[in-house]
Amino acid sequence: MEKMRADARRNRAKVLAAAEEAFALDGLAVPLDDIARLAGVGAGTVYRHFPSKEALFQAVVLDRIQQFAEEARALATADEPGAVFFDYFVRVIRQASLNRAICDALAESSGHAFKAGAGDEFRAAFAELLARAQAAGAVRADIDGDDLRALIVGCLAVERYAPGTEHLLRVVLDGLRAAAATTA
Repeated sequence: MEKMRADARRNRAKVLAAAEEAFALDGLAVPLDDIARLAGVGAGTVYRHFPSKEALFQAVVLDRIQQFAEEARALATADEPGAVFFDYFVRVIRQASLNRAICDALAESSGHAFKAGAGDEFRAAFAELLARAQAAGAVRADIDGDDLRALIVGCLAVERYAPGTEHLLRVVLDGLRAAAATTA
């Protein structure tokens, strides 16, 4: 019985990974059978875990937001909090920009991922990275978690409407640096 649960967890993870890839490329138009094929499982496996395409889509978004939160928590004790904060900020923007659903979930506070608590976990974990970077003198002190969320949403909008404009992300990052607060 335990082996079945482990197999089910592995299959669910495969389906989520395949669905994230498929949804990122084709949006909700992708058939569930294609996701099953991409995951290397049968369609019945997909339907056992996710009763509808919408449920699978919401699970993909929730899973990605939870991964962001877990990564931020894992970085909370890393050396060089300033470098860690800026690297993580860029990674979130780059990864989220690949999937419109993730962008939308990060932008709204009432989405399904946030109802499930993942958004709060992500914001709290990212705010901890911010606080550590501020304490180290790497990030300006007049930025809080709400400001950080707004900057993330703004960067995602820039990436969506002007993809590949790395210089605009650098402008935001430069504005976050503690030195920017003294020259502003």
